[in-house]
Amino acid sequence: MIWFVGAGPGDPELITVRGRRLLEEADVVVYAGSLVPEAVLRWTRDDCALHDSAAMTLGDQIEVMASAHAAGKAVVRLHTGDPSLYGAIAEQMRALRERGVDFAVVPGVSSFTAAAAALPAELTAPGVSQTVIVTRQPGRTPVPPGQEIAGLAAHGATMAIFLSAGDISGTVAALLEHYPADTAAAIVQRASWPQQLVLRGTLETIAAQAATAGVDRTAMILVGDALRGEGEASLLYDPGFTHGHRRAGGRGAARRSEGGPPR
Repeated sequence: MIWFVGAGPGDPELITVRGRRLLEEADVVVYAGSLVPEAVLRWTRDDCALHDSAAMTLGDQIEVMASAHAAGKAVVRLHTGDPSLYGAIAEQMRALRERGVDFAVVPGVSSFTAAAAALPAELTAPGVSQTVIVTRQPGRTPVPPGQEIAGLAAHGATMAIFLSAGDISGTVAALLEHYPADTAAAIVQRASWPQQLVLRGTLETIAAQAATAGVDRTAMILVGDALRGEGEASLLYDPGFTHGHRRAGGRGAARRSEGGPPR
């Protein structure tokens, strides 16, 4: 089995328990050296073979992983954040399927949720936004028609924008086609790393703040007034709201003791 593991956003303690265990057991690890901090690799054994994928092609990576797997070795492909978001794992999985190699994926903490934690902020707020759009500006990888930031901004939802810190001015200009200039915005560079930088502002100010701070890469852009922490309270804990575990106006439909059944 080859394991695709999400390393999390940077802090080595934000890897999952399963991810850490797999790193501890691994004989071979292929990791994204330009993105995964060395501190995460401390969970590997001294005799583990480490391969930095930054200088490898897709074919190089598949050959290393498939050969190690064929030799009966435990293999981990370590990705930054959560591998399902901009992780380029689809082509790796296709290549492994073609070779008949078994694999599985272990999710990780994404940089956009780590950025929200750094603020701290809830990305969904009743009466403000119940939708989070995860997207990016086009670069060498184009954006399909209909998925441009300006069009997505028409929804007025919270947006988490990856891989766009190098064009913050262009990103803001696209957002301003639909969001008001005073919409809350934030940039978190290297969320959860020791070098973490947090900038809070509005769409009117955030590009200048980023330029002053020298932010041009490895940063998450968050947009939307949910970041203000305002809006309506959730009905989940409203005393007048009935759900499966509590009656409106009562102490609870079922009260559970620390270790026993409802009583």
